[in-house]
Amino acid sequence: MNAEFRSKVEESSRTAEDFTKLYYESLDKKRHQMSRLYLDNAIAIWNGNGTTGKENIQKFFQDLPITEHTITTLDAQPVIDEALSNQKTLLIMVSGMFRIQNNQSKQFQQTFIITAHEEKWKIVSDCFRIQDALSTIDKK
Repeated sequence: MNAEFRSKVEESSRTAEDFTKLYYESLDKKRHQMSRLYLDNAIAIWNGNGTTGKENIQKFFQDLPITEHTITTLDAQPVIDEALSNQKTLLIMVSGMFRIQNNQSKQFQQTFIITAHEEKWKIVSDCFRIQDALSTIDKK
């Protein structure tokens, strides 16, 4: 791995740590500010339910019950510059546990694509999925 690419990977890791801390703190404690993390035309999919546009995403989050997230794994990588006309963009993958109000904790996985926009990181795409165990497996 050349030094320039290594530097981009290291920057991606630092950015992912800072970004996810801000994201989950906002989601769990400052939900009224969630729209500021998204591009105007962003897409969010929460366990199969999708919405687009930061105002609709804000309303979606406001309608969810209170949550508490704990991150167990975090990975990030830069998206190839040439694929995005040199727009600084990262892919972030997160997994952990979350709890809705006083219910039992469940595992989740979340994937973000974020991009630099007006000197701030903004979410382009956000996909959250609860990791429920399969109740039956077809062994045909």
